[in-house]
Amino acid sequence: PLDKHFRNFMGDKAEYDFEVNGNSIGLKISIGEALLMRNWDYVTLQQASRSSFKYETYTPYITELAEYVRELCPKAKILIHQTWGYETGSDRIKNFGFETYDDMFAKVKECYANAAKEINADGIIPCGEVLQAAQKNGMEKVHRDGFHAGLGAGRFMLALTWYKYITGNSIDNVKFDGFEFDGKLVEVTEEEYKIAIKSVNDIL
Repeated sequence: PLDKHFRNFMGDKAEYDFEVNGNSIGLKISIGEALLMRNWDYVTLQQASRSSFKYETYTPYITELAEYVRELCPKAKILIHQTWGYETGSDRIKNFGFETYDDMFAKVKECYANAAKEINADGIIPCGEVLQAAQKNGMEKVHRDGFHAGLGAGRFMLALTWYKYITGNSIDNVKFDGFEFDGKLVEVTEEEYKIAIKSVNDIL
């Protein structure tokens, strides 16, 4: 959650695994070290999904974090990564007082829009909207456990969303049939592939 990141940067705490291409190299670094490591084009901010529908959990932390990013990376654009609602009817979504993805996501979307305005962000990567569109377009499962994105089609859509949003490039000719996870291929079916491409194009 944002308050934890705030405490970590205020204390300059090395609390983050240093990863290269998704693989940890066994070192811990601070937010400041990560920000100074490259001449970043973009830095993204988001709230933990369990707090993403409660705007009081964003402030003042996201403002302080954005100021810190701008201090250390003055040329980088700051984007908000919009997370998503939990699975309709799941125990987890019910525990937060919602029944459907749409009910929860309406609050999530509103909070991210307010946060983007608060910090004068350069944009919002609309991942939650894409997962919502996929469900409307007939994809039965976008989650793998009620709240994380599915390892196959779910993550594929998120990757497409980031790629198209940041580059502006077409995704119509992207070829993909699955992710390798724990040594196994998590397939994306032909139907899921078609829905993923359509859903991203519907939003972006």
